Amino acid sequence: MRTAFKCRAYPTPEQAANLSRTFGCVRKVWNETLAWRHARYYRDGLSTNVPEANAHLTAMKRTEEFAYLSEVSSVPLQQVLRTQQKAFANFFAKRARYPRFKSRDGRQSAEYTRSAFRWRDGRLFLAKQDGPLDLAWSWPDIDPATLDPSTVTVSRDPDGRWYVSLQVDVADPQQAPQTGAVVGIDLGLKDFAVTSDGEHIPHPKTLAKRERNLARYQRCMARKQRGSANRAKAKAKVARAHRKIRASRTDFLHRTSTRLVRDNDVIVVEDLNVKGMVRNRSLAKSISDSGWGAFRSMLAYKAGKVGKRLIVIDRWYPSSKTCSHC
Repeated sequence: MRTAFKCRAYPTPEQAANLSRTFGCVRKVWNETLAWRHARYYRDGLSTNVPEANAHLTAMKRTEEFAYLSEVSSVPLQQVLRTQQKAFANFFAKRARYPRFKSRDGRQSAEYTRSAFRWRDGRLFLAKQDGPLDLAWSWPDIDPATLDPSTVTVSRDPDGRWYVSLQVDVADPQQAPQTGAVVGIDLGLKDFAVTSDGEHIPHPKTLAKRERNLARYQRCMARKQRGSANRAKAKAKVARAHRKIRASRTDFLHRTSTRLVRDNDVIVVEDLNVKGMVRNRSLAKSISDSGWGAFRSMLAYKAGKVGKRLIVIDRWYPSSKTCSHC
């Protein structure tokens, strides 16, 4: 089974500068290649594959305008082309929206394969870096020296925190003991969820509890002059406020989904049209704050990992008409 370990990273100033330069090159390659593919399709009617994109990247590096792309490791730049190819495949399969251009204000990341990093005794050495990258390991029961990561993704959130995600192959986990319990879950806004056995799971309302502070930070940022150092500081405060809201919501979803998977053998949920429901201007903020999509994804992968079963009922199934007492 393939899994990932995400931990905090603490680069030195030299490493941070090198990684920031790599992020900028990755973003530039993504945007330039996306614009080139878009024009190639709509102007010439030609599709693009990874070898053709690689040839275009090589031609870009030979020009004087993009000569700086050769100053960073070439592996993250090549991985951008593969990631973009997957993004277009998901778009044509109607699993995702059309790929968009990347901004310097969002989350920045760079992916390294085996040829661009070394993992020795639990220490990470990246290409074109002088020393190992300092990591904070958060799994005391797992020895990092025993891992053999296949890819490493270094990222930086808008609030300035650095992370490293290690993708590794591990043994399949043991199947959880059977409980014989079956539960149906009805998601809502007044209560986050109501189960078929009568349990009411209260809504955490993570955004509503911190909305006043978030609005205050946003007003402070709006009053700062664009491009100034004070605006950058205010922007970091807004990003940290969003990170706390996101972390609180994710923690609640993980705790709730883990408990439901542990206590039940079969879990039944409804296939909600969340994308259509958020078009309601009166309820869009509350629906987005609930994280129903992430909750269903957590139930799916956690149930599959321990041998439990998740059943998704069609959204048009007349469950209320069948049993009006539920």
